[in-house]
Amino acid sequence: MPQPRDDRRPRLVRDPRAWLAPYVVALALIAFWPSHVDEGMGPFLRALTRALPVLTYARVEFAANIALFVPLGVLPMMILRRRYLIVPIALVATVTIEAVQSLMGGQRTSSVLDVIANLTGACVGMLVVALVEWWRARSAG
Repeated sequence: MPQPRDDRRPRLVRDPRAWLAPYVVALALIAFWPSHVDEGMGPFLRALTRALPVLTYARVEFAANIALFVPLGVLPMMILRRRYLIVPIALVATVTIEAVQSLMGGQRTSSVLDVIANLTGACVGMLVVALVEWWRARSAG
């Protein structure tokens, strides 16, 4: 019989449900902020793209959208029993975000590439959890 883990971290830190609400709030703030959240990053991004020409602004933005949605793959994988719902949840979330952004006008723009990047991020998060679970099962038995 396996020994119970002596995990001294508070339950709040270990429970993925505790991370879901702050993540959703942060995602909503980023998605629905009236201006682009990278607005103040112009000088840094210009220096980065000059130093590494392969990193165009479009590629950096695409990668940032992927990274932003990785938790939307990780957290539900750790919470839900019906994991087949994660991709539809991510799709509805990203399409909703892009639809609202298209209605916001101003500086916000919607993009099909954002939907693709966001879904990719959620799938990357799901894959990471699946690989960790596979590795743990392989190591345990």
